[in-house]
Amino acid sequence: MILYRQAGGTAVRFAEQQLSGRRIAVRAQPYVGDAGATRFLFDPIEKNFSARALSGTVAVGPFDPESWRSALATHPAGAVLIGPSDPEERIRGSYRAAVEGAASAGRGAYLWDPEPGLLSEDLPRTFVAVFVLLPSPGTATARLLAASRRGILAGGLLPLIPGWTDSATSIETIVADAAAAGAAFVAPLSPVWDGPARRLMVEARADAEPAAADAFFERIHHETLCDESAFHLSEACRRAGILDMPVRARGVSEPLANSAAAAHLEEKAFAEKNNEHRAARLLAAARWVDELGRDLGVIVREGNLGKIFPFGPELARETEIGSSAAKGVETHVDAQ
Repeated sequence: MILYRQAGGTAVRFAEQQLSGRRIAVRAQPYVGDAGATRFLFDPIEKNFSARALSGTVAVGPFDPESWRSALATHPAGAVLIGPSDPEERIRGSYRAAVEGAASAGRGAYLWDPEPGLLSEDLPRTFVAVFVLLPSPGTATARLLAASRRGILAGGLLPLIPGWTDSATSIETIVADAAAAGAAFVAPLSPVWDGPARRLMVEARADAEPAAADAFFERIHHETLCDESAFHLSEACRRAGILDMPVRARGVSEPLANSAAAAHLEEKAFAEKNNEHRAARLLAAARWVDELGRDLGVIVREGNLGKIFPFGPELARETEIGSSAAKGVETHVDAQ
């Protein structure tokens, strides 16, 4: 039995983190607890499974959007990850309130495992729903389909786990199914690979597919992570005509040029993640754009970006190139 109790406030945590290459400034959790209807949950930020009890206590956040707006309106600037949802959402409405609060606060939002039919009809079209495709790809894909049928921009996040989801065949099938369900992307998650994390992987696989448990146990303790599966995923996405990185969420008050520039910088950082120093500089530039507080398109059109940009001319050019994806933004790359 799961006992739901009203929390004393909003569960909001400001900390810069990564969602398959996209910058997250804050997490909002409408439901907090170690109990849930599903036995295992893969957290796309922590990149690890957590075991959940079938009985326990879950703290439920406020059901009024204003409480969430007030909590999310403060700095630092950047997108929020909201979720996951809970079967009790149909009664409680805390997840929907958090989404509406984020919209009112002007933040872009990634909606982790929402219940599509319970979201507002006025949901910003620039919000992005993300569904982790484990431990049950079929269940997650069905929810993704429901989201896409409602016109919600949605995609999948796939943990690349040796012996489970790392083969070219498995990846091709999962990506093809997600694309058929309307996914705009399927992005990789590289899981934590320490002993406790692998133990949870074994338990999650045994729970989802008992017949595969013994063989998986043998593989998971004798293999290492490699980049080949990420390449297979990228190629499968290319063949399916979808992206291999989440679409960047944008807040309703965020200028289009700023969002386009930050998206470009995040994508460059993700592509160069093996060069930690350069990736960190690119993400710092994306953070600067998020915190700018002015329309980057105007600054670029006036030729003033180089005067205020703190990361040097090379990254200033990358920022201008990114901003040019927004209609009406003319770059000054050749003039610098």
